[in-house]
Amino acid sequence: MSIRHALVGLSGLALALIPLSGSIAHEIVGNRFFPATLSIDDPGVNDELSLPTVDSFKTGDVPPIRQRDISGEFSKRITEDFAVSFGTTYAFLGPIDPTAPGANGFQNLETTFKYRVFKNPEHEFVMSVGVSVEWGGTGADSVGADPFNTYTPTIYFGKGLGDLPDTLSWLRPVAITGQIGYAIPARSSTTTFAIDSDTGELTADTEFHPKVLNWGGTIQYSMPYLKSSVMDLGLPDFINHLIPLVEANMQTPVANTLTSVRVTTGTINPGVIWVDNKFQLGVEALIPINRQSGTNVGVIAQLHLYLDDIDPRGIGKPIFGGAVQPASPFAGR
Repeated sequence: MSIRHALVGLSGLALALIPLSGSIAHEIVGNRFFPATLSIDDPGVNDELSLPTVDSFKTGDVPPIRQRDISGEFSKRITEDFAVSFGTTYAFLGPIDPTAPGANGFQNLETTFKYRVFKNPEHEFVMSVGVSVEWGGTGADSVGADPFNTYTPTIYFGKGLGDLPDTLSWLRPVAITGQIGYAIPARSSTTTFAIDSDTGELTADTEFHPKVLNWGGTIQYSMPYLKSSVMDLGLPDFINHLIPLVEANMQTPVANTLTSVRVTTGTINPGVIWVDNKFQLGVEALIPINRQSGTNVGVIAQLHLYLDDIDPRGIGKPIFGGAVQPASPFAGR
């Protein structure tokens, strides 16, 4: 996920709002449990660990390259409403030439500072703001890690439809989440110099680094919500743990695009999340929206641990605040 500048203001505000009582585990708003989604960030603030997240797909390069990633992310609450997360990815890039070796290495380390600004249990609505920082030079040049920082201020939101009237009760398990961020490279351009082998002249090549709008969303249908808050259909227990969903994860270059194409790229990701009280498992297909986004359907899978339920008085407790109160995704409230 991604990272950014109002850091001083956010952290100062969060530290001023240290809770006086115990907090609730997970992002549960009224009767709504928002799971951690695989491709975009969820709207909540939690103590969690995603390890591992694995994916495999073919890039939009010409010719395409098979890329496989293994990543992890750790999120820790400072207060009930403010959290810091750290993530990294190890990438394996297949060779363009079958006779040549590929490349592998770490992408840049990423840190996200996230503050929940609004929560309305009655209407199952939550909104957070954050800033992510991709730390330039912490990854390997061989896998395309940039040597400069990128800052991404982001807005996150989630809305459950549990406030619909009785005539639309079958739609109450539906929820939508979304995020929109603006990635700002710390360096606007990079110029490289080389000696022309034929003329011996010094040549310069300038690459402009675009500012990119990162946006996406999910639509999900919660079987745990259906059973606990709408109607128990007597379905098998395995089915009652499922949240089918579709994610969209897009990137649109919007400025400083002199040496790049202003084309939106991204994937549409249908899949399913199986949730339990202390962890969840998710798997999704990665369907590119155009040729620039990829050349075949990929896959992503994740094991996600709820640290605030696994150890509510230890690592799952906010640094400033009381022990969390474990809250099950299956309990109607």
